[in-house]
Amino acid sequence: MIPFDQILVQIVNGLVNGMILALVASGLTLIFGIMDIVNFAHGDLFMLGAYLGTTSFLVTGNFWVSLLTAVLSMAVLGLVFQAAALRPLLGRDPLTTILATFGISLVIQNYALWQYGPVPRRLPEPVTGHFQLFYVEYPWYRLVIALMSAAIIGGLYLFMKYGKHGIWIRATTQDRVMAEAMGIPVPWVHTVVFAIGAAMAAAAGVLFGPTVGINHAMGFDFTLRAFVVVVVGGMGNLGGSILASIFISLLESLATIWVSPAQAVIVSFVALILTLLVRPTGIFAPTPK
Repeated sequence: MIPFDQILVQIVNGLVNGMILALVASGLTLIFGIMDIVNFAHGDLFMLGAYLGTTSFLVTGNFWVSLLTAVLSMAVLGLVFQAAALRPLLGRDPLTTILATFGISLVIQNYALWQYGPVPRRLPEPVTGHFQLFYVEYPWYRLVIALMSAAIIGGLYLFMKYGKHGIWIRATTQDRVMAEAMGIPVPWVHTVVFAIGAAMAAAAGVLFGPTVGINHAMGFDFTLRAFVVVVVGGMGNLGGSILASIFISLLESLATIWVSPAQAVIVSFVALILTLLVRPTGIFAPTPK
């Protein structure tokens, strides 16, 4: 019989990992919901944000300044990517934008390999120390990750619900043509949404950086997992993507009790297949009235 404390430790791990995944998937969901673009470069924005965090840390020596610098830098890069590479493709065949974002992904990966090299880098933990969680010494920083991710997602929610530009974004999501007829600058909204998505990916990358070795290929894994989350949560459904992130991460974390972490990833793809078979609109998507 599996010890109850082992299950609880894995649940805590799942919740922490779920919040980071939610931060990445929220940006991806926002971009798809507004622009109908399947962004295959989203995980690489996560990776590039982590690398920018390491560069900023070498200059400033402060993790939180590095986090802010990476977020702002990736927001600006997101503006440039959207305006230069994606805006001209809006309204075309979806395959065109898929190929474009895949191309951007390859460019970012090879740039990171050229600029930073193949040797993984690591950011230092801004909060050190451990506490006793049943039978393990659990890092305080992992709880900081979950709290910071929740705070950023909460800030996005408040911005979307009460901010003037957040209301513009929600209006564009519901009816793009009507929003433009009401005077909302839809092209500007598209650009800002992509910048927000890139900034959230960068924040996730920097926060996650101290727990792993940062390398040029790390974004691919997060791209796959984020797409699983977006499908399970419901395409374009922000709240559903957050719940799906926690759900998928809990499944993977609990699966590691029986199998290795590499094999546990299979559980998320099983969930993806079952979702497409049973409820293609997403498990956490609201039921149409």
